[in-house]
This record gives sequence, structure tokens and C-alpha cells, in this order.
Amino acid sequence: MRKIKVGIIQQNNTADLRQNLMNLAKNIEACAAHGAQLVVLQELHNSLYFCQTEDTDFFDLAEPIPGPSYRFLFRVGSSSPHCACYFLI
Repeated sequence: MRKIKVGIIQQNNTADLRQNLMNLAKNIEACAAHGAQLVVLQELHNSLYFCQTEDTDFFDLAEPIPGPSYRFLFRVGSSSPHCACYFLI
């Protein structure tokens, strides 16, 4: 059985999507720099965790695939010299 190195990201997000994505990119880069071949992102990795109740106002956070987050993560993975890894989103 082949072993792989896994990086796991759990970050404290805010309502600022752009800042959350910048933090995510930094954390992905750190995982990759430490040799991660697979990086696992937290549930709802772009925004605040809102799932304690069902609120239809949050349905607008859903994105198509490929969508803005997918394209952002693709750019992070493609442009980093350290990032020769896969993301589990």
C-alpha cells in the first residue's frame, strides 16, 4: 500500500469572502511546502458556518462547478512552485 502525506485545513473564517480565500491560499501553500500530496479543506471553506438552522438567504452562497471558488483553487494549485498536490473540497 502506498503512503501519502495529507494536509488538513481548519481555519477561522469571517464574513469577508476575499480574506477567507487569501487565508485558504496561504494555508494550502503551507501544507504543500510541508510535503502534502492531498490537502483536505473544511466544510464550507469559503464562508462562515451557517448550518445550525436552515436559512434560505444562505442558498446564494452555492456555486456551480466550475465556479469562482473552483477557478481560484485551480489558480492557487497551478501557480505555486510548492503545490504539487490535490485538494479535497
